[in-house]
Amino acid sequence: MDPVTHDAMSEQPDLPSAEAESAAESGADLPPGVITADQAKLALRRVKDPELNLNIVDLGLVYEVAVDGGTVRVDMSLTSPGCPSGPEIMGEAEQQIRTLPGVTDVQMNLVWSPPWTPERIEPRVRAYMGF
Repeated sequence: MDPVTHDAMSEQPDLPSAEAESAAESGADLPPGVITADQAKLALRRVKDPELNLNIVDLGLVYEVAVDGGTVRVDMSLTSPGCPSGPEIMGEAEQQIRTLPGVTDVQMNLVWSPPWTPERIEPRVRAYMGF
């Protein structure tokens, strides 16, 4: 390869592949023990509403996930204030976040504003449920 061609090629920015973008979202380029909000959301997908047998992320119960160092803050709701499975769901959500390497603290916040409605459910899940 001649030097002129090589220099022109070296100035071209590397465009990330879909695999590289996926790795970045999962935190693969981060130092060990550093987590992302996306990784925390993946862990929350393992938590299912026991009555509906659907994960809390797809149900739209997880409103926000924020990571600050080793602290993960989760704002979430329930389908209703009187949900009998509320403590079980909240406890399982916290437990799943704590399984992630690098998590030192988990702050679970039960929020009621905005109120949960079926419109918060992922569209593909809503269609599956017949909504």
